[in-house]
Amino acid sequence: MEQTILIIDDDAKLQDLLTEYLENSGFKVASLLNGQEALSNVRNVAPSLIILDVMLPGKDGLEVLRDIRTESTVPIIMLTARGDDADRIVGLELGADDYLSKPFNPRELLARIKAILRRFDNSTTKVSSHQIECAGIALEASRQILIIDNEQITLSPTETKLMAELMRQPNHEFSRDDLMTKVWGREFNAYDRSIDVHISKLRNILKPYNEHAHRIRTVWGKGYMFLSD
Repeated sequence: MEQTILIIDDDAKLQDLLTEYLENSGFKVASLLNGQEALSNVRNVAPSLIILDVMLPGKDGLEVLRDIRTESTVPIIMLTARGDDADRIVGLELGADDYLSKPFNPRELLARIKAILRRFDNSTTKVSSHQIECAGIALEASRQILIIDNEQITLSPTETKLMAELMRQPNHEFSRDDLMTKVWGREFNAYDRSIDVHISKLRNILKPYNEHAHRIRTVWGKGYMFLSD
């Protein structure tokens, strides 16, 4: 089945370049030059993945991201200005799955797209054809749902994959390299905050539940682990 990529960017030349490149790579492409109609397009187009620029006229990319996340867990790659760490971190905190700094090589974007879609497919098939349970927490990755005390919490595709990796091997010390390879499909970069921001989001989800607030532990100098007790 042909997968659709929705590009939301006010740079028409970049849109044309990416559209041609992605179509030649086997994707169907839809595009918008602003964020005003983003949510309605997500509903109508039902994209497999969204490429979303932060610097949009009118409603900026972070506002658009916030709107989309109120009703969709579609994977999203944010495009940010080089060196703008604040936008990257806020974007990840709001639910973006990955980010790429402009200017970038279209081949790198394509690699990120394929890695995320592969991760998303895995989270709904072999990784999660069954429910993962550990320490009174259940993860239904096919539905991207975390169940704690009979409450259901919706996760993003990346949060789902990260939580699945941690829960499937409780008390195992995962290095940042391990998690970056398993979850993001690329090598860890010391300047990349993706892992730390998503771990922080998962901790905030667990925090209201006193019995589980401690589950994700930092292994200093290495990475993280999920505690079973």
